[in-house]
Amino acid sequence: MRDVREAWAAGSARVAKWRQEPVIVQTVRSAAAATIAYVVALRFSPEAAPLTAPLTALLVVQVTLYATLTTGIRRVNSVVAGVLVAIVFSALVGLTWWSLGLLILASLAVGHLVRVSEFVPEVAISAMLVLGVTRVGDTAWARILETLIGALVGFGCNLLFAPPVWVGAAGESIEDLARRMRQLLLRVGEEAAGRTPVAVAAARLHEARELDHDIVEVDAALKQAEDSLRLNPRVREGLLHRVVLRTGLDTLEICTVVLRVLARTLTDLAKERAPEPLFEAEIGATLEQLLAEVGDAVVSFAVLVTTDVSHSAESAESRLASELVAATATRDKLGQLLLEEVQRDARQWQLHGAVLTEVTRILDELDMEHRSRRLLEELDRCTREQRERMPRLDRLRRRLRSARRNRTAPSRRTT
Repeated sequence: MRDVREAWAAGSARVAKWRQEPVIVQTVRSAAAATIAYVVALRFSPEAAPLTAPLTALLVVQVTLYATLTTGIRRVNSVVAGVLVAIVFSALVGLTWWSLGLLILASLAVGHLVRVSEFVPEVAISAMLVLGVTRVGDTAWARILETLIGALVGFGCNLLFAPPVWVGAAGESIEDLARRMRQLLLRVGEEAAGRTPVAVAAARLHEARELDHDIVEVDAALKQAEDSLRLNPRVREGLLHRVVLRTGLDTLEICTVVLRVLARTLTDLAKERAPEPLFEAEIGATLEQLLAEVGDAVVSFAVLVTTDVSHSAESAESRLASELVAATATRDKLGQLLLEEVQRDARQWQLHGAVLTEVTRILDELDMEHRSRRLLEELDRCTREQRERMPRLDRLRRRLRSARRNRTAPSRRTT
């Protein structure tokens, strides 16, 4: 019986993981929407095989609700524009080799004018398909009807079966990036404490450069999470979630750049001091301790920006604050040791100073006050852009807030 429960629990966990996998979610949702659209189009379209409806549903349904809405509008717009161009050409010139060329040229130009983005070729495709039949009028309206059916079915599927919010996946990507940075910092610190061959230092520099590819992957996951928060009725404070994650990733991206510069500095130092150790024993041990503390702070920072529960966020914030205090004290100790070393031997003093400067820059980026100031600035910028982009919606929102406050004010006075 216990084996059955364990197998059931493992299967449930596997299914839950599949439900959070973008490829699986997109495949199931698209297939279901296309099938439903075809069944509906068979009932209402005069065509024997109304394949435009499932094709539209297939292209409209996206992983997020925001992407579905924007894609559906552009898709319908492109088909309608193509059909209208085909009707005009059919009434004026008909189908010849030169009119086909003009049709394609005009359709592509119209596609750019109506701003259908990636569906510009769809304008020309719709125009050619409609112009190539004998009964242009009937086919044109049938194509428009099928496109509307497919778009509505795609919208309905995402409204009835709401797509997941991808904030958790984006948070995991950010935390994985922070852990990779920590592992690299630990390896750099361990090697800096002893004799570091130039080849080893160069290998660490290559690893630091590869973090740029990780940043690109995390940025893609974060963009998907941002789209899943837009226009999602299940999410409150969507703007705050987006800004917190985005500013957190920006901070980690700056830290990866500084880490790459640090690895470059240590590589140059290894070339200058070979075959001697990079640092004296005490300085090397202190630098190893400092980089380990900085790595812990990077992970704590990532946990803080990806945590949405207040209790957990407070715990992560206090842990980050204590780690920054410890790293700052170690940094000050390292600075004093490097100063004494430079006073004894001034060789490579620029590289020693650069190491201290780069570690200080990472600590400054992780600082809580710097983080809060950056977050407030980004929130102000986003809200200002929203007001400027949609002034009417902003005025309506302010009126609703004032009306809500006016309703609650009398009840407060009576109590």
